[in-house]
Amino acid sequence: MQIGYIIGSLSEQSVNRMLTNALIELADEELEFHEIRIDELPVYNYDLDDSFPSVAVELKRSIARSDGILFATPEYNRSIPGALKNAIDWGSRPYGESAFTGIPAGIVSASVGAPGGAMAQQHLRNILGYLDMPTLGQPEAFIHVTPERFDENGRLVDDSTKDFLSTWMSAFTNWVRQVNRHRVAA
Repeated sequence: MQIGYIIGSLSEQSVNRMLTNALIELADEELEFHEIRIDELPVYNYDLDDSFPSVAVELKRSIARSDGILFATPEYNRSIPGALKNAIDWGSRPYGESAFTGIPAGIVSASVGAPGGAMAQQHLRNILGYLDMPTLGQPEAFIHVTPERFDENGRLVDDSTKDFLSTWMSAFTNWVRQVNRHRVAA
């Protein structure tokens, strides 16, 4: 299965990138991952709906070839980052031509603060619901990034966190399988 992943932070040193890398390492071999890059997108403007920039066309292609999408998002000001919202706007426009429709989704968050990500995930769930993306509800994944969990190279080293993320990744994999079975049958 093809799993696209979107990292809400534009930083190459993002703790959400570290979390995504850990999830990819823990994933079943049947999953192939591709990053859906959002860092080069211009700010969405509906005046461009008739002539999408090539980077936005590529974004939609990358979304469309995904059997499932993993969102790894930080929380900025109790919501999702602007870059992530911008990418969602490009991927769902023009109206009626959303690339996201029906694709199963999973959401994770990593933060250096203990409660980080809960509000961002809730806001993202609201958006994905509107986009008709069936989203994994449980387990929820809010990972507190500490030196005990991730080493200085950003690699996951804590066994209990590995166990939890393995459980999350198994649930996500099963969710993608289940939703896609229903999509094919419909």
